[in-house]
Amino acid sequence: MKNKIANAVSLIFVPPSFTIILFTFFAFLFETELSKKIIVILTALTFGFFFHIILFFYLRKKGMLSDEDASIKEERTFPYFVATVIYLSGFAILLFFEVSIISIAFWFCYISNTVLIMIINKHWKISAHTMGATGPVAALYFVIGWKIIFVALLIIIISWARVQLKLHSIPQVIAGALAGFISTFLQMHFIINSF
Repeated sequence: MKNKIANAVSLIFVPPSFTIILFTFFAFLFETELSKKIIVILTALTFGFFFHIILFFYLRKKGMLSDEDASIKEERTFPYFVATVIYLSGFAILLFFEVSIISIAFWFCYISNTVLIMIINKHWKISAHTMGATGPVAALYFVIGWKIIFVALLIIIISWARVQLKLHSIPQVIAGALAGFISTFLQMHFIINSF
C-alpha cells in the first residue's frame, strides 16, 4: 500500500507538473496584457511540460531509459541535455515577447538548474523530484514570502515517496531539495535586482 501511494506521488509530482502550475500563477499575477499571459502559459505547457513528457516516452520506447523512474544515473545525462535545449527554446520565446522579468528569471533557473543537476548526476544520483519541487517553492517564496510555508509539507511527501520507492537515499532527496531552493532563490534575487 505504501509503495502504491509513493508511486502515485512520484507520478503526479514529476518536475514538469510544477512548471504549468507556477507559470500559470505568474502569468495572471505579473502579466498585464492578455497576449503575454497566453504566451507564458503556452510556453510553460509546451516547452516546460509536453516536450519533456514526449521526450521521456520516446526515450523509453527506444530503450534509452530502463524504467519509468530513470533509476540508472548514467541514463539521465542525455535526457537532461535535451531538456536544457528545450528550456533554452522556451527562454528565447519569453525573451522575444518581453514577458515579466519574474517569469524570465524563473525560466532561466530551469536552464541553469538542469545543467547543475546534469553535472552532479555524473557523480551522484541527486533527486530531480525534490529539486524540481523546491525550485518553484523558492520562486514563490521570492514573490510572496512565508505565505507558502505550507508547501513544505509537499516537499516532505515527495521526499518520502522517493525514499520509500528506494529510488533515492535520504541524503539525495535532501541535497536535491536544498540545491533546488538555494540555487533558484539566489538566481532570482540576482537577475531581478540586476535587470
